[in-house]
Amino acid sequence: MKEFKVAILGATGAVGMEMIKVLQERNFPVSQLKPLASARSAGSTVKFNGEDVVIEEATAEAFKGMDIVLGAAENDISRAMWPAIKESGALYIDNSSEFRLTEGVPLVVPEVNKEDAFKHNGLIANPNCVTIIALTGVAPISAISPIQTMVASSYQAVSGAGKAGLEELEQQAMDYAAGKPLEHKAFAHQIAFNLIPKIGGVNELGYSSEEMKLLNEGRKIMHLPDMKVCCTCVRVPVLRSHAISIDITTERPVSVEEAKAALAKAEGVKLFDDPNQEMYPMPLNTSDQDLVWVGRIRKDMIHENGLSLWVCGDQIRKGAASNAIQIAELFK
Repeated sequence: MKEFKVAILGATGAVGMEMIKVLQERNFPVSQLKPLASARSAGSTVKFNGEDVVIEEATAEAFKGMDIVLGAAENDISRAMWPAIKESGALYIDNSSEFRLTEGVPLVVPEVNKEDAFKHNGLIANPNCVTIIALTGVAPISAISPIQTMVASSYQAVSGAGKAGLEELEQQAMDYAAGKPLEHKAFAHQIAFNLIPKIGGVNELGYSSEEMKLLNEGRKIMHLPDMKVCCTCVRVPVLRSHAISIDITTERPVSVEEAKAALAKAEGVKLFDDPNQEMYPMPLNTSDQDLVWVGRIRKDMIHENGLSLWVCGDQIRKGAASNAIQIAELFK
């Protein structure tokens, strides 16, 4: 079996650490792992396949000899490092939003459009977490009849804000139990026992950057340039796993039975839908695994061609790290 020298740019963040974990779990053939981070993290170690691997500083020279670079860094770092990665000849699979809408750069969810990955020119973009989870859940229905409209409300775990978000919710919960004041830095407001209906900056139409990603990225991935999307993104006091309420309309009516049959056999999907038995996807049963769970499938009561469903998946894994490694697996 071919083996790969793999670098992880941003290895000490929540997604970078998860990438290391997923590489091990999925037995990706790694001959050398090179974790890269800031100068302050250089010299420390991470565990990989039972061994301590030294973290190196992310410099232009660090990518030489690598076969694959998994990006888990912010946009500015990704942008700055891309020329050196390209020069090294490595395949760059980037989790930042920097190149997602760039013409000629594939934006890939393997269960939806894996054929696009092979059109790369050294760079493949990993979509936004909500985009990955939502599209994995609705693509099997769109394969029956193309989606025309999608209205989505996302309930996004604090893991979407990285380590700082996870630590802030846990600290606030402990402080609340201890009767201490609740402080916030990672979020604009207290997140414990609260909902924050804004993620990212807001445009002139009042939509946040997170909300626009599902529209713009969804059209590109699904190859549906005229698909209309309206999205509301909400941060909720959940550690991991995003949940999304989705209403879609299709070109022709798709019955609940048709949708369930398609989802039951779809790659990367778990149909979990028996509300009378209290069976429906939740963050607690979808965290720390890679399937997108779909339930609460019902006929839309407004649109003849409409369906309503509830989709849930782990943001750090399928919404980021695992999707990137699934892309890499296409080239094994």
